[in-house]
Amino acid sequence: MTIKVGLLGLGTVGTGVVRIVEGHQEDLQRQTGLGIHIEKVLVQDVSKARPVAFGDGVLTDKPADIIANPDIDVVIEVMGGIEPAKSYVLEAISRGKHIVTANKDLMALHGEEIMTEAAAHGCDVFYEASVAGGIPIIRTLTESFSSDRITKVMGIVNGTTNYILTKMSKKGAAYEDVLREAQQLGYAEANPSSDVDGLDAARKMTILATLAFRTNVDLTDVKVEGIRKVSKEDIAYGKRLGYEIKLLGIAECQQDEISVSVQPTMVKTTHPLASVNGVFNAVYVYGESVGETMFYGPGAGELPTATSIVSDLVNVVKNLRMGVNGRTATLAYKEKKLRPDSQICSKFYILLHVADKAGVLARITQVFADNEVSLESVNQQPNPVNPMAEIIIITHTANQAAMNQVLDAFNKLDVVQEIKSVYRVEG
Repeated sequence: MTIKVGLLGLGTVGTGVVRIVEGHQEDLQRQTGLGIHIEKVLVQDVSKARPVAFGDGVLTDKPADIIANPDIDVVIEVMGGIEPAKSYVLEAISRGKHIVTANKDLMALHGEEIMTEAAAHGCDVFYEASVAGGIPIIRTLTESFSSDRITKVMGIVNGTTNYILTKMSKKGAAYEDVLREAQQLGYAEANPSSDVDGLDAARKMTILATLAFRTNVDLTDVKVEGIRKVSKEDIAYGKRLGYEIKLLGIAECQQDEISVSVQPTMVKTTHPLASVNGVFNAVYVYGESVGETMFYGPGAGELPTATSIVSDLVNVVKNLRMGVNGRTATLAYKEKKLRPDSQICSKFYILLHVADKAGVLARITQVFADNEVSLESVNQQPNPVNPMAEIIIITHTANQAAMNQVLDAFNKLDVVQEIKSVYRVEG
């Protein structure tokens, strides 16, 4: 028996899927006990030259040739975007087809609807490749941690921003210069907003938090800050104090209350995430029983992402052979409770530009004391190009609400010219 697959999209990742399926036929058959054949591939232009060869009639520009084809058992969606991908996926499910997708936008925004439809029709939906490319983090959260309670998921889940921050750290370069280089190398899009403003990472953290905490997390629940304001001075000061700046997605659950954020974060150089460089991704998972674990690897690319997709395909085929499709879906079952700012705690790094005169430091430290925020360290750095004094402060663990009050007070303080930077501190 041969399982027939329809492929929606033939870009970089879709091409990788074809290469792996066609090139690993013997391995796939031995793993699944069944043959796997790509029956149809949806493209925009069937006459365009392709890096992989197809037989006559495989390429089509008609979605119905896949979605309404009774011979196709599994649909792999690698088109990206919300529409028409969402409509195609839902229609395929309504016809009893199983879904494998790499679409983080689709699963972050409409995952609950899609998984509910799939459960109603006895269909599998797998989406390992939607987060962190070749790292098997979704299967790890749903299967390997099924007997544990996850309390925190923290990671670098966007390769573009990690490349930019790594270059800024290693070369001392400015953000705008490194961004231009990343665009020239193809790591960043012409419009880089999704990456540098943290939106891509936020969608991925929505998926991870939903799976880790078994509750439906919405994208609007994620507090998002990108890297546009990170300066080479911030990175230099952080390095002097023993920190690297990384764009981290952080999802926490305490007493059944959750918080999810994406933000530039000072990470202690002794923490494993601090040494994750370039376009690589890493996800740190804390479990009540297992403790701390980290998963590291390529976050994107043709073959790493395609490997995750084909791995999902293998799981679908195994389920088909055993007749258990639609029974392994992990649906959220816990009520969502968002943690208030008064209960979200961390250390903080603050860089202030202040008047260079006597008594200023006393007034600043008094603001912290008034809001019950204690200080770990206070440093004044000379800056020949800035006539104002630069004061770097790292707090002890404080709650976000208290820090918000501190920052409000600084905005009203006449001796504070500018709150230059505020970062969470981890590790």
